[in-house]
Amino acid sequence: MSEKFHGELKGLKQDTTEMGRFARDMLSESVRALILQDPVMAKQVVAKKKHIKDITITLEDRTYTLIALYQPMAKDMRVITCILKMITAAERIGRYGKDIANMVKHLQDQPDFTQPVPLPHMAEQVMGMIDDVIVAFETENLEVIKDFSSRDDIVDALWHSIFREMLTFMMENPKTITRGTYSIMVARYLERSGDHACKMAENVHYMVTGERIEIK
Repeated sequence: MSEKFHGELKGLKQDTTEMGRFARDMLSESVRALILQDPVMAKQVVAKKKHIKDITITLEDRTYTLIALYQPMAKDMRVITCILKMITAAERIGRYGKDIANMVKHLQDQPDFTQPVPLPHMAEQVMGMIDDVIVAFETENLEVIKDFSSRDDIVDALWHSIFREMLTFMMENPKTITRGTYSIMVARYLERSGDHACKMAENVHYMVTGERIEIK
């Protein structure tokens, strides 16, 4: 395969890594805006929607062009396949960030709960998984994702715990139904983002080793 191809592939992989971090930041900032009830920060996240869509289209077009021009095989093709899947997952994570940010305006002046909801802790767990799978993709170091199954179990347990807690709060005080409903949605989006991180990890593992795994 030509030196030009490998140079373009390296650049594409770097840009995909940057997109992953951009999407991760959208999700992180949206949760922060929700916790702080900061409408300005929320609007800034929502405004990034067009940018991540544009990045998605640009990177996909570059990827398809490489396939058409060079017809890569073996490891190179696995890298390209992984890039396409990383782009898709990153866009979805960014969309979850946009959706969470859009919730902030609906929670102004809504009654709060009598005790804090562990959304920040759940978000921290998910951000850590996204950070590590991006590092694994960038460096091809699989050590940072070897414990993803147990980490995903933690995120799933937090999702179920928050769901039950919100139902309890809403039954005890109907005035918290709006906040409770949105909190359940946020927890669900975080749980789905964790699932996307696991799928990304599976694809990175295949990219590096040629072996398929399933993270349960």
